[in-house]
Amino acid sequence: MDPPFQEKYKSLFNDYTMVSNDKDENLMNSSDGWELPLIDLQRLTLKDPDIREKCVEEIRRAASEWGFFQVINHGIPQGMLKSLQNEQRKAFQHPFSKKAEDNVLNLSANSYRWGNPRATCLRQLAWSEAFHVPLTDISRICDEHKTLSASIEDFAATANTLAQGMAEILAENLGVSSTFFQENCPEETSYLRMNRYPPCPFSSEVFGLVPHTDSSFLTVVNQDQIGGLQLWKNGRWINVKPNPEALLINIGDLFQALSNDVYKSIKHRVLAPQQVERLSFAFFYCPTYETVIKSCIKPSMYREFTFREFMMQIQRDLKATGDKVGVSRFLL
Repeated sequence: MDPPFQEKYKSLFNDYTMVSNDKDENLMNSSDGWELPLIDLQRLTLKDPDIREKCVEEIRRAASEWGFFQVINHGIPQGMLKSLQNEQRKAFQHPFSKKAEDNVLNLSANSYRWGNPRATCLRQLAWSEAFHVPLTDISRICDEHKTLSASIEDFAATANTLAQGMAEILAENLGVSSTFFQENCPEETSYLRMNRYPPCPFSSEVFGLVPHTDSSFLTVVNQDQIGGLQLWKNGRWINVKPNPEALLINIGDLFQALSNDVYKSIKHRVLAPQQVERLSFAFFYCPTYETVIKSCIKPSMYREFTFREFMMQIQRDLKATGDKVGVSRFLL
């Protein structure tokens, strides 16, 4: 069922063997890991305004200082998360040939993705496979995977509520309209990405997922306990220790521009697991393509742009260089 990475990218592996000093020590996963800020969202529901305000302050501080934070008591039942993880595992267990034909789940064309067709070196290769699921595609999922369809639908609805709530809290002190996200981020404009990282015999040479930032307002992530997520902080890559009780939330590019860099979209990557597969899924909270992104904080660091412009610029950059440039393209 695994994609034929070595066969497809044989030339990249051959080129790499001629370079002896191109190794990144931080690609070797260590046993220690950093605990991201952990925030109990139940406090937002309490009547005591001081407790609620303290929770709000913690969310904003974590978004500002880290760009990533963990949440518990987030309103998404553990049973729902486990159900979706089990169903995603079943979807990935189909033969690669069937997945590559995009007929496993009956999603839109190019919804199944693996490796990196634009990779010109091993550092651009992602040793992973994914189903990219626009929420408008849920109804297309074939009868064989009805349980997966129902699991995605349940998770997407609750993740959307969580993301909108977090976005509104983060935007309250930015001068953004209180109805901005409700008006510009209907559930159907977001999407889900289910990731699988197969065991990799070259885990010290390739990434599971290459360094990147997210092209969203916020991303809500559920990961298993294998580990491998790293984020860039204070000039180095740090390992993120998985927490089985928590979801991860990270700031995306759009929120960085909207907040005028009050909140940062932090570069992150995933190490390729050496012996066991790793699974994760992420909900990307996105607006309509016509939504205008502009900061209410003056002077603004970024020119205003639509989400469509942003995504088109990303595609141009990927085609030209193989890498995403991101929100810096719109700096004034």
